[in-house]
Parts: sequence; structure tokens; C-alpha cells
Amino acid sequence: MNVNFAERAHNHNWKLDPIVRSLLDTDFYKLLMLQFIWKNFPKTHVTSEIHNRTLTVRLADRISAAALRDQLDHVRNLRLRRSELVWLTGNTFYGTKQIFHPDFLHWLEHDFRLSDYEIIEPQQGPNVGQLIIRFSGLWTEVTMWEVYSLAIVSEMKTRSALSTLNELELDVLYARAKTRLWDKIELLRQVPDLRLSDFGTRRRHSFLWQEYCVQALATALNGDPRNPASEARFTGTSNTALAYKHDLEAIGTNAHELPMALAALASQGSDDDLRSSQYRVLELWRQSYNNELLILLPDTFGTTQFLQNAPDWVARWTGERVDSKDPFIAGDEYIAWLLQHGQDPRTKRLIASDGLDASTIVDLHHHFHHRIRFSAGWGTLLTNDFRDCHPRGPGAGQDTFDPISLVCKLTSADGIPTVKLSDNPRKSTGPADAISRYGRVFNSPILPELPVLV
Repeated sequence: MNVNFAERAHNHNWKLDPIVRSLLDTDFYKLLMLQFIWKNFPKTHVTSEIHNRTLTVRLADRISAAALRDQLDHVRNLRLRRSELVWLTGNTFYGTKQIFHPDFLHWLEHDFRLSDYEIIEPQQGPNVGQLIIRFSGLWTEVTMWEVYSLAIVSEMKTRSALSTLNELELDVLYARAKTRLWDKIELLRQVPDLRLSDFGTRRRHSFLWQEYCVQALATALNGDPRNPASEARFTGTSNTALAYKHDLEAIGTNAHELPMALAALASQGSDDDLRSSQYRVLELWRQSYNNELLILLPDTFGTTQFLQNAPDWVARWTGERVDSKDPFIAGDEYIAWLLQHGQDPRTKRLIASDGLDASTIVDLHHHFHHRIRFSAGWGTLLTNDFRDCHPRGPGAGQDTFDPISLVCKLTSADGIPTVKLSDNPRKSTGPADAISRYGRVFNSPILPELPVLV
């Protein structure tokens, strides 16, 4: 943990300092989704795009498209190391069943590749000054780009800001960020029975800073390492490379990409086909993972309609991850729904994961404690909270280190546009006519727009 961040940033003068150095430097759920896609949809073609929702930050002014291309090309040439494949092989459910099938791991070692891409610099419209990255190809070639590319763009923005500071200013910047991190950890340390994990890969300040944050949490929150019975409140990380390197649990299940794709493929049929696609993906997931990893993500087309229309067997799943809905409201809604279906919420999991910070995590823990098994996936405001840490103070590029809302969304599957309605209208994506049809078919209530910080 003794990284001299200031010295490393100040002395950075080599031609290419790779941001992603291993194919494991991604969220664990992407590997789980990749195996699911490899098994069930190996011939499906998709397109996805990186967008910056924080339009006040003009990425094209801060990031060179040529330098971005160098970073992306570096990732395309990476291959999994033998030791990494051995570690993936050793991932099991409860020490018995392998998570990754040997045939999948063989394909991953010998045949996996990332698709080509294009970098677009819009010359008109709301995205002037932005960089849009588009990936097209087989779904198995495209899906893994999401986290790699988001982490690359986020860290390139960081490096651009760091380059404007001298070494003393860099020292001050990181001293302030470390103090802020410690203040958050001190707050969390006061909460018994807390459960949280790192979800901060995609919009991190840098890989090294994410690693520092993960090690700090593990050291401060996991009790006495000499006493195996001591309380462990930091449960692991979504970053597979960090889980592998630091012997932590890799955390993750799946994301909106799957129901978006299956809905697009079903949209060529009847409205009933489209409506039921959100449950078909669950059934395929359950079959693919032998009744494990059963965490719902119900908000792709609206949480309320998802729960109201879900088959009875959905209530037997292990838990729910809340993304775009207010987590207090969404958690209460899930608990009420479980009770209606004869399930004991105290045996289920509720995972909050959208824009959380330490104080909200504490409030959520107190709200749900003893009602459901609550845990928090702490993301951008763990690994990229340098707000107000600029050494020159307000008015001197103060916001240059603020996190921005970078997203990568599927835009088509087999040439059919994809749609996400979301519980927050600001996060909806897709063509207007398709969004209109989906809104009618899913009959999802239109909720108030919520600010999107990250």
C-alpha cells in the first residue's frame, strides 16, 4: 500500500503506460456473462457504445483519440496468463461445483478475442466535444469491452488532470484524497454487521488508486487477521484482477445487457414475447449456472412491473440488486413483494449499488438491518472521489478531478435496436419509437427523474 502516487504521476514520461494490463482487470460479472453468452448466444451480433452523460466535460479536449486508440489496441493484444486461467478454474460454488466450465476456459485461452472498434468525434449536436467509442461484432467479442473501455477513458481523464500539477501539488491532492477515504472508513467502522464490497472498477481514478482503496478497506474493516472468527465487513471486490492478486472474493452476477438483448430479439414477435423476455433471461441464467448466482436485476424495464408480473418461481431466487431506483423505496418494495409470495425476507439478499457513498451505506444498513440481508456495492465514490481535493482550491480547475457519468450500453442485437427504460428516466436508452412501444408493452410507471452523478 506504500505507493507514491505523486512521484509516479510526476515521473510519467514513457511512451505507453498501459491502463489495463490484464484481461482479469474487469468486473467479475463480465466473465460470468461472457460464459452465459458463449453458451447460449454464440452467433448473435451486437453493437455497443461508450457515452459520457456529463456533457459539461468535453472529453475530446482532455483525451487524445490517438492515445485512446493505443490503449484500446493494447487490450486487444492481451491474453490470459496460465496462472490466471488456473485461478479461474479454481473458482467454485461452495468449494464443490466449478463456476467456469472447462470447455469455456479452453475457448477463453485459445479462441477469445475482442472486436474491432471505432472512435467517433461528433461535429454537431449535443455530443460535440465528446468521444464516442463504438464496438461491433459477435456478442462474445463485444461484451468484455464495456469495463476495459470505461476504465481506460476514466483513467485517461485522470492522467490529463494530473499532468497540470507539479509534484508538490500532486502530493497535496493525494493527501487530501487519502484523508477523505479514511474519514469514510472511520464512519463505516462504527457499524457492526455491515457488509460491503468494491464495485468501483469502471469509473475509477486509476487502477493503482482502486487497489489502494481495496487494500485500505480490507485492512480497516476485516477485523484481526490472526482471529478467523473476527468480523469481516469488507466482503470482496468486483475487480477480478484484484481478487486474484489479493486473495479476495470476486463479487458479481449479471447486468442490464442481457435483458436488453433478449428483449430486442423477442421484439420481432408478439407483445407477449417481448414482455416475457425479461423472465426468459432468468430461466436461461438459472440453467447455465445450476441454480446458483440467483440475484435479480429487475429495473431494466421498470422494477414495479417486473415484480407484479413475475412468475411465482422468481420469488425463490436468492435476492435483488437495486440499481436505478431509490434504494430505500426499492428495498421496501422487494420486501413487501417477498412477503406477498410467502418468502421470508430475512433469508434473502438486497444489494444496493448505484452512486453510493459511505453515509448512504450506513443509512441503508440501519434501514434494512434485521429485515433483509443487506449489502452495498460501493463504486465510483469509493474509487474516484477527488471532489474538492484540488490543491489550488476553488476556481482553479476545481472540477477536473470530479467523476463523470460514463456509460457503455448495448445499442443493437442482430441489427435490432435495444431499449432500456430504467426506473430513472434519465437513464433510458434507445430509439424514441422503440421506447414508446416498450413503455406500452411493459406498462412501467413513469417515475420522477433523479440526478445522475455517476
